[in-house]
Amino acid sequence: MSRLSDLNQQIPQCELCPRLRVYCRQVAQERKKQFAQDEYWGKPVPGWGDENARILIVGLAPAAHGSNRTGRMLTGDGTDGMGTSDFLAASLYRNGLANQPTSRQAGDGYQLNGVYYSAIARCAPPENKPTPAEIQACGAYLQTELSALPNLRVIVALGKLAFDQVWRLLPAQTLPRPVFAHGARVQADGQPVLLGTYHPSRQNTQTGKLSPSMLDQIFQLALQF
Repeated sequence: MSRLSDLNQQIPQCELCPRLRVYCRQVAQERKKQFAQDEYWGKPVPGWGDENARILIVGLAPAAHGSNRTGRMLTGDGTDGMGTSDFLAASLYRNGLANQPTSRQAGDGYQLNGVYYSAIARCAPPENKPTPAEIQACGAYLQTELSALPNLRVIVALGKLAFDQVWRLLPAQTLPRPVFAHGARVQADGQPVLLGTYHPSRQNTQTGKLSPSMLDQIFQLALQF
């Protein structure tokens, strides 16, 4: 098996963060009324996508009723097209990087083209807020993915926490610490280009802080690299 396949079998067995494991199991047992009939994943969520990817998308953490339910990264946190997963999927689809504009559940036919999904934390955290120690505990998983994607050219970080953590894991730390902003770019010889974007959360997309065209511009820039 590939290094990614090995890693993706290890991640769901992880017990490094007791607080997160308790929370994920609790959510999986109690469930949301909308998904009461679903069998929740309730475990750490591995990365997913095209193992020949040139673009790596790094989010914050699985959503409690999204990836913690579906078991597939950046999937299922809304069925109205406005959740993070669908907002992101629609942009990838418009830019030829996915075969359909929705990412609702494992087995829905959604496929990524040259893209791999990951996150800086693999368990759904209470209030979507992993602690610095919990992010650090997951660092080795993301580091392995960075080295196991042989064609990687661009990393798109969704939000400041993801942007800062990816920068910490890149040898480009020798450069001045970058300031996060939408469209922020870190580029060093021999390293993947790191691009920052506002996180496609409902808070940002429904207030207009992040529009579809703004996210499209990030992926258009990624495609240039």
